[in-house]
Amino acid sequence: MNVLEPHQCAGIAHSLQGLRDRALIGVMLFSFARVSAVLGMKVSDFCENGCRRWFRLLEKGGKHHEVPVHHKAQDYVAEYLEKAGFQPNNPLFQTFHKKQPTGRPMSRSEAYRMIRRRALDAGIFAPVCCHSFRATGITVYLENNGTLETAQKIAAHESPRTTKLYDRTDDRLTLDEIERISV
Repeated sequence: MNVLEPHQCAGIAHSLQGLRDRALIGVMLFSFARVSAVLGMKVSDFCENGCRRWFRLLEKGGKHHEVPVHHKAQDYVAEYLEKAGFQPNNPLFQTFHKKQPTGRPMSRSEAYRMIRRRALDAGIFAPVCCHSFRATGITVYLENNGTLETAQKIAAHESPRTTKLYDRTDDRLTLDEIERISV
């Protein structure tokens, strides 16, 4: 996959801004969430439900959606929040000015610029955007024998046809079959 993965941000995770960037990428990748839903989260939206952590997301159309937190995303967000010391009603992913959080949530364009910058720093020159993580997460989940129906629920899609649009597993299969042609 040509997408920036959170582990590629390990070198940048020394600063609070680096921890934020890694956590943001991790949340998008492991929750299949839309960037708008992630950027709209408050600290309290990374919450406990029973013995597990959950993300509370406000998806398009004003729909509330809760997703269990993958252990890697939990580690990334927890480390970021531990260092940030934000209050529960603060935006989870804030803009920075002079290496300090501003208290304002990141915009979609700021998230996009951060992702492009981090991708280039990681040596990824292919086009990568916020939406790349949704497609990558769904594809990897399906490659690991996840079901389309469950991917649909995680992604908060109304229809499995929509979820199938993000599935890139057929791309690889088609290329493998074409390579069988030898003349």
